[in-house]
Amino acid sequence: MYNLVMKDLKLGVNPMFLLFPFLMGALMLVPGWLYFLVPLYFCWITIPNTFNGFRSQNDLMFTTMMPVTKKDIVKARVAVIVILELLHLVTAMIYGMITLRLYPNLTYYFFAPHLGFWGLCFVMFAIFNIFFIPMYYKTAYKFGKAGIASITGAMLFAGVTQWIGIQSPFVYNIFNGSGANNTGLQLSILIVGIVVFIAFTLIAYRIAVRRFLKVEIL
Repeated sequence: MYNLVMKDLKLGVNPMFLLFPFLMGALMLVPGWLYFLVPLYFCWITIPNTFNGFRSQNDLMFTTMMPVTKKDIVKARVAVIVILELLHLVTAMIYGMITLRLYPNLTYYFFAPHLGFWGLCFVMFAIFNIFFIPMYYKTAYKFGKAGIASITGAMLFAGVTQWIGIQSPFVYNIFNGSGANNTGLQLSILIVGIVVFIAFTLIAYRIAVRRFLKVEIL
């Protein structure tokens, strides 16, 4: 399992995509920006290019020739996806903390990068995973439809959530008003988001394993 993860990170993932979160995360420093776009770059750029690289390298055939089970193959690949997602989120969170320090009196139109916002980002990635991982492992080779469905799901969640945050004074107050200074409330939203992320990813993994076991690799 560990060796499979390291194989993917060293051979399958372009080093640029390990640096990418630090470059795109810097967009969090833009005052009052639409911060949902920062983690969405993972969905738009990192995943499509990474899985295209796996396919062009014929990684599936190479991996199945190794003395590993199909279950471990799926587990390692899901672990790589989660590692990249966490790298994007944690890096963006650090930039977000700097932004809050730099602009303490800024009035936000979109969600401010408080802890609650990152809970929403975890849910967004959870939705991405529940679509992408099971759909991809119908073939473990073609990722186009899985990518379109998962990116659409993540974008719809971000768009609808942000629209509610603008239109609803109650929601706006939670994320940008007095609720933003309520550490307990913000931490609760973050924890709920993390729990949803873990649950959805585990469900996606289990479905993917069942589907991959049925895939015939020539």
